[in-house]
Amino acid sequence: MSQTVAFGIIAIKTIILLLGSGITYIAYKAHRRTGAPSLRALALGFGVVTIGALLAGIAHQLLDVALQTGVLINSLLTAIGFGIIIYSLYIER
Repeated sequence: MSQTVAFGIIAIKTIILLLGSGITYIAYKAHRRTGAPSLRALALGFGVVTIGALLAGIAHQLLDVALQTGVLINSLLTAIGFGIIIYSLYIER
């Protein structure tokens, strides 16, 4: 893999980490303020999606795991996170 592609992956994963962490924090803060279980689930869902991106990046860049395995890790945790986010939209207060 070229250095440019590796740098691009690191840059985008860093942006995803920052934005995902911000969304997770804001949703959790809203949950603490309101006590709404849906906001807690929303924070958890975004947290799982964000962790998926982080773990995939770590696995590929630091642990020398194949890119396909990193994509699989990211996809699995993204699917789980989105499932939690959908659940959060249906929770009644």
